[in-house]
Amino acid sequence: MQFTIRKAKKADMPEAYLLIKELAAFENQPDAVKIKVDDLEREGFKSPPSFEVFLAVKDDEVLGMALFYPRFSTWEGVSLHLEDLIVHEKYRGNGIGKALYTKVLQSAVDLGYRRVSWDVLDWNTNAIEFYESTGATVFKNWCIAQIENEVLLNYVKQQSNR
Repeated sequence: MQFTIRKAKKADMPEAYLLIKELAAFENQPDAVKIKVDDLEREGFKSPPSFEVFLAVKDDEVLGMALFYPRFSTWEGVSLHLEDLIVHEKYRGNGIGKALYTKVLQSAVDLGYRRVSWDVLDWNTNAIEFYESTGATVFKNWCIAQIENEVLLNYVKQQSNR
């Protein structure tokens, strides 16, 4: 299948949003997406942007995307975090995910970043096998920790009342 990889434009954010929703459904969390298209448009296209997106496109149809942003590692220095890599289900198996992944890694090298990191669900064996085949280390002994907005607000409020 022939396709191109290009940087997303603001006008692409409705399609990016649909891919994010598709990824949430794939990860068995269809109601987890709290953002809206206008959040993507605002955050992705302010200066400096909160994130960047590469799209895989064929004949003006978006096939998949990779959303990523810079971060800082206290061990490695400037790094890149790959937040989401998703290909529409009907286009999987055509090398689109690999092309997007490669584009993100090339971008990290071009920018002088020393590490690229991302999260992968432990049941997503296809993704894990792919990442490991590229030389990536998938850590089995690390757990992801996060605190969601409502809990975050409650915690901070409790702490400020002490």
